[in-house]
Amino acid sequence: MSYAIAIDGPAGAGKSSIAKCLADRLGIIYVDTGALYRVIGLAVYREAGICSDPDVICRIAGKTQVKLLHNEKGQRVYLADEDVSEEIRREEISQMASIVSAVPFVREKLLSLQRDMAHSQSVVMDGRDIGTRILPDAEYKVFLVCPAEERARRRLNQLKEQGLTGDYDQILADIKERDHRDMNREVSPLKKAEDAIEFDTSGMTAEGMAERIIEEMKICPKSC
Repeated sequence: MSYAIAIDGPAGAGKSSIAKCLADRLGIIYVDTGALYRVIGLAVYREAGICSDPDVICRIAGKTQVKLLHNEKGQRVYLADEDVSEEIRREEISQMASIVSAVPFVREKLLSLQRDMAHSQSVVMDGRDIGTRILPDAEYKVFLVCPAEERARRRLNQLKEQGLTGDYDQILADIKERDHRDMNREVSPLKKAEDAIEFDTSGMTAEGMAERIIEEMKICPKSC
């Protein structure tokens, strides 16, 4: 019998890393829904730069083809037939993903795609509104929290590991701005589902957090 694990929380709380660990540990598929919005954000950025005009976003999103495929490398994300799995992780595309995700047309475009993935197989799905809108009937719902300051430190460390530089104060400001935008948008704002269990990821590794979630929520691997 298939089941779904819905993971929600703010940017930088560790959703993707923890979701991947959960999927590996449980032997099920990981679906990075944020990647879908990043692809739309990338398409808009390529054509219009940093843009928040809903009409422009809708026009570009309407003709954008998004695909998620799984292979030996894990999840790969495509804009039409182009693998953009690495390009969508750029900082400016992260900002665009947050912007386009507030547009109702974009959310509706991706809604059926996300639900179809969950209905055909057991999945771990992470995002901002998985437990409240995308998969309201998910068997397991998780809401991750973490102070903005720690999330900013994590992001700065990630940049350093990639050989890049970053300004802590600017990263912190960007995180707080994104939190405000995600929590206050009119369509599907970031919020904890009433039946979700909250976990604080402060000071935790992704592997440790995944094990804690499995233990406390009593989630059974697909093979059990």
